[in-house]
Amino acid sequence: MSIFEELESQVRSYSRGWPVVFDRAQGSYLYDEDGKGYLDFFAGAGALNYGHNNPALKRALIDYIARDGVTHALDMFTVAKRDFLETFKEKILAPRELDYKVVFPGPGGANAVEAALKLARKVTGKESVINFTNAFHGMTLGALSVTGNSMKRGGAGVPLVHATPMPYDNYFDGSIPDFLYFEKLLGDSGSGLNEPAAVIVEGVQGEGGINAARVEWLKALDDLCKKHGILLILDDVQMGCGRTGSFFSFEDAGIKPDMVCLSKSISGYGIPMALTLIRPDLDVWEPGEHNGTFRGISPAFVTATEALRVYWSDDELEKSTKAKGERIAAAFEGIVEAYPDAKLYAKGRGLARGLEFADGDLAGKVCAAAFERGLLMETSGPDGEVMKLLPPLTLTDDELTKGLAIIDESIASVLT
Repeated sequence: MSIFEELESQVRSYSRGWPVVFDRAQGSYLYDEDGKGYLDFFAGAGALNYGHNNPALKRALIDYIARDGVTHALDMFTVAKRDFLETFKEKILAPRELDYKVVFPGPGGANAVEAALKLARKVTGKESVINFTNAFHGMTLGALSVTGNSMKRGGAGVPLVHATPMPYDNYFDGSIPDFLYFEKLLGDSGSGLNEPAAVIVEGVQGEGGINAARVEWLKALDDLCKKHGILLILDDVQMGCGRTGSFFSFEDAGIKPDMVCLSKSISGYGIPMALTLIRPDLDVWEPGEHNGTFRGISPAFVTATEALRVYWSDDELEKSTKAKGERIAAAFEGIVEAYPDAKLYAKGRGLARGLEFADGDLAGKVCAAAFERGLLMETSGPDGEVMKLLPPLTLTDDELTKGLAIIDESIASVLT
């Protein structure tokens, strides 16, 4: 591995926890160059909801490449883009009675967030944005300004302005009524709070520690935004595309955000792709006002279209995701009860699950022990104190059983 040490920047992170050279992947497994398999409960940080090299998506991609389909097209019209838009409307938007225009902002989640923030400010003429404690929205300057993690914010090198954090759901352990502080500031002309253009929120905070907002909290936030004429941006970059069960993480709350950010698993295959969904009346962009060289990656459109056709023509994946999520929840509650002195806490929704430890050192040791046993997991939370599970939604019951057994063994090796 000397070439990585010699040439690759010190900014690399995941390779430090998993110091092997991976060579191939299929389904729920990654294999190193010596052929050892690792059960993947990381899934590309949520970019591989349908697993590695999903056969149905791979076949569509190979067929498209073999016929010399357009690969790079900026925002030109292509057959691949048309197929995606038609399928996205048919399988996702229309059944949920969602009326959105689709912005292709660039290849990643931060692009989707930046587009939403820019558009909110353009539409309203206001600068301030409300974000939430422990939020994560991306690593570019605008996205960092609404991100909570101090280490990530510190990398900006310049002041991060025009954003004000508010407490996320359960930040005060239920001791303070929801939005008490936020609503008081909005109604007080002496509060010093600049009138916000938008509120940006995650239905479940992934990097922030697998903090799942209650549906009542999301509904109340939506009502608050409507009452005060504030745009609501829902960042579903990591928790969309079925991660919580339903396609969008906000569906159970019965809300329709003004804008929605999608990326990671929207292509279905791990190919860069992002969307910003916006209310039609908010579509006030000038041509080219927000653009990017890689906003039209046709292979991503092809695999995204096939993923929607295969997995979102019925509710089988949604039911399976919720059922497997309940299995993990029950297993984690059992672990919490088995180690009362450790003060563990189970959290999450669907197949976004976390087990919170007393500190990041313990959570990191558990993930390291799991890696030694052939399971990939990462930590999250402000101090890395949460063992985070994002397995492929397509994992089998046997794979889930195996992963949970490794987690049991890994925790026992650290806590006993």
